[in-house]
Amino acid sequence: MDIDLPLIWFLVIGFGIMMYVIMDGFDLGIGILFPFIPGREDRDTMVNTVAPVWDGNETWLVLGGAGLLAAFPKAYAVLLSALYIPALCFLAGLIWRGVSFEFRFKADEAHKPFWDKAFMAGSFVAAFFQGAMLGAFLDGHTVVDGVALGDAMSWLTPFSVFTGLGVVVAYALLGATWLVLKTEGALQRRMIAMAHPILLGMLAIIALVSVWTPLRHPAIAARWFDLPNILFLAPVPLLVLVSAYAMLRSLRRTPHAAPFVWSLVLVFLGYSGLVISIWPNILPPDISIWDAAAPPQSLGFALVGALLIIPFILAYTAWSYYVFRGKVKAGEGYH
Repeated sequence: MDIDLPLIWFLVIGFGIMMYVIMDGFDLGIGILFPFIPGREDRDTMVNTVAPVWDGNETWLVLGGAGLLAAFPKAYAVLLSALYIPALCFLAGLIWRGVSFEFRFKADEAHKPFWDKAFMAGSFVAAFFQGAMLGAFLDGHTVVDGVALGDAMSWLTPFSVFTGLGVVVAYALLGATWLVLKTEGALQRRMIAMAHPILLGMLAIIALVSVWTPLRHPAIAARWFDLPNILFLAPVPLLVLVSAYAMLRSLRRTPHAAPFVWSLVLVFLGYSGLVISIWPNILPPDISIWDAAAPPQSLGFALVGALLIIPFILAYTAWSYYVFRGKVKAGEGYH
């Protein structure tokens, strides 16, 4: 029986991207929420909840990018050239956010407001351009002789701007529910209050994207509504509503981990919908994972390394979250 190496690599890269979205999403969300929490002590507490783990969360981005280069070089070349500007802005936002993360702890009182603003800006820029790249990716690319047609700004459309804002809202929800899990007292109550409108905004965005995407892309509409696909997709809207209701209900009680878990479920459902929308293409609208795959020898060689390293990444990530479990109190941090 032959092993479908392109399919395995598609799953590996998809797993890496999903882990990045989940794990870096909530610490980007903290920066997005900064403008709504003006108190210095509260901001320090928010940052301290992710201080031990935030840089490790970005390991998954490296895995996804390197895996795409190794397994699907054609897709890597086309996407990076077509999305060069938003990818550059995304990385610049991550770098600026990382620099400000460290400098805000070391700056004197006169310069801390500047680094707070830098942390907010870097978080927003990184989240927005992730979403803009997602929208441009869904829009698809016409590839001729290995090059995507269009100019440097072809990625910028109303749809990509909307998906950019959608990712900002999704990360804000992850950040708010993460802080419900990791904080207590007045800051936790503030996050509980903020989670309600953010969740409603998230549901509105999911609804609009669910309508806009098939209207904009007939191929995706056919994939959604043709048999037997519609039978598998029909439960997804119901699961979204059930998850939202469960989150609202958990927020009304004495919340701890449940709101964060339900926000992860919502993000996972959205991510699953994306995968279903493009399958089996890795370059919409018509370049499949098998068309863009590297030679089998390269796929097999790289897969050995990936399957060796991924368990180690999972192990040290799980260990770090276990070590730094529990609430972070005001005026305290991890040492």
